Amino acid sequence: MPATVFERLQEKLQQAGVAFSVTRHQPVFTSEEAAAVRGAPLASGAKALVVKAGDSFALLVLPADRKLDSKKARTHLVVKSIRFATREEVDQLTSLQPGSIPPFGSLFGLPTWCDPDQGRNESINFNAGDHAISVQMSYPDFIAVEKPTLAPLT
Repeated sequence: MPATVFERLQEKLQQAGVAFSVTRHQPVFTSEEAAAVRGAPLASGAKALVVKAGDSFALLVLPADRKLDSKKARTHLVVKSIRFATREEVDQLTSLQPGSIPPFGSLFGLPTWCDPDQGRNESINFNAGDHAISVQMSYPDFIAVEKPTLAPLT
């Protein structure tokens, strides 16, 4: 089995037969920095957030120019409480640091929820398990490969 999250993601996308491009760049730690280094619109960034929803964890994917609406998220995930996972929980669940998580909960055994507004852009961009590696792929291919639950989250 490939060792890194990036290698596992790359293998998943190759096996699915979808086109994607990889860019290596200086480490970025905010959505704005990532958009600038990629030369891409902020809205095309797929921000992946690990949350504790009720008693379990989930991965929420939203456009990088939006903020999570916790009331909408609680409603659609049918839970009374939702909170961001702690750094320790993120590390335990993904072996990654916040900000480097790709929008593929399936890589970590987490259910993936995606805000449909992510599809406003034909392609999406995201960090791929490393603050210095970005992937670009089409939004329809992302939906086809990951099969997230679509729900308004912003």
